[in-house]
Amino acid sequence: MKYTTASAVALAVVVNGLPSQTQKQQPRQAGGACASAVTLDASTNVWESYTLHANSFYRAEIEAAAAAITDSALAAKALEVADIGTFLWLDTIANIDRLESALADMTCDDILGLVIYDLPGRDCAAKASNGELAVGEIEKYKTEYVDAVAAILKANPNTAFALVIEPDSLPNLVTNADLATCQASAAGYREGVAYALETLNLPNVVMYLDAGHGGWLGWNDNLEPGAEELASAYTSAGSPSQLRGIATNVAGWNSWDAVPGEFSDDPDAQYNAAQNEEKYVELIGAALASAGMPNHAIVDTGRNGVQGLRLAWGDWCNVDGAGFGLRPTADTGSELADAFVWVKPGGESDGTSDTTATRYDSFCGLEDAYKPSPEAGTWNQAYFEMLLENANPAF
Repeated sequence: MKYTTASAVALAVVVNGLPSQTQKQQPRQAGGACASAVTLDASTNVWESYTLHANSFYRAEIEAAAAAITDSALAAKALEVADIGTFLWLDTIANIDRLESALADMTCDDILGLVIYDLPGRDCAAKASNGELAVGEIEKYKTEYVDAVAAILKANPNTAFALVIEPDSLPNLVTNADLATCQASAAGYREGVAYALETLNLPNVVMYLDAGHGGWLGWNDNLEPGAEELASAYTSAGSPSQLRGIATNVAGWNSWDAVPGEFSDDPDAQYNAAQNEEKYVELIGAALASAGMPNHAIVDTGRNGVQGLRLAWGDWCNVDGAGFGLRPTADTGSELADAFVWVKPGGESDGTSDTTATRYDSFCGLEDAYKPSPEAGTWNQAYFEMLLENANPAF
């Protein structure tokens, strides 16, 4: 496999239309939580029964962005984005408080998407979204973060939740094992992910463990080690019943089904058969099944509407020219892909282009990265407007 340390580091993804309407399984009421406790069957595709919730935090960001747009037609399109279901990132202990307002406007038809993202030594192969917890603070992660989230989910048994567990973590241990930062984080990642899977294994929850994307673990030599790393976390957690499978392309740019793939002409393309996310879901799915782990997937299509923009597969930061992609839906055409979802909130930066910033990462200064861009997770109005104008399908 042609895979250098530089390309491995590059592939450490940094973060920070409406779903199809089908027959619902739970008892419904006009608004608020369900009339009775929700029990999600993780052996089935719950996205066929629930709509991804358009959470209030992202809605507020979009409404503020629309108010700042002078072009009335573009502003109207922006407001359409506010109605699209998007995952809510619980990326610090303090941001767990975001859950309160998100729960306040839930309906029984909806499922609230949450990203569990606060491991000690977070994003060990990149600087832009380093987290609040230092390597070794695993007990604080467990008691002040995971346990706090679990308490809220338990206190809302009549609400359905979908969780993406720790983007970037286990994939980094597969491809960036030679980095001192990832070596230092490895034990905490494995213990923390297993603890999260076990603790959040609740009847009203369905979980998906982050599995990078086709340009990361899709390389021929990474598929089996990647599947084994993920499956080890699953078994270490006691094989939780509510784990459905994996999340792919989180905050990523890969096409779902482009043929040929965006980098199929590269000299090392022969070493990666996962030239789009559809193929990756098939390949990693087979490897996961062999490793004894559930293998269904959700795929982030929030910002992959335009292809051919990156100079290299590993360029991850605020890709210039990008556009919103396929709207969340359970109609994927794939037996293994449960749904297309918007995990990364479009408009929130991947990382700063300010070379003097402590969290500056060189990938945010590359030629194909949008500039200027603020710190990871901070709103970038100009970038949001670009995503809106380049949306495919268009608004």
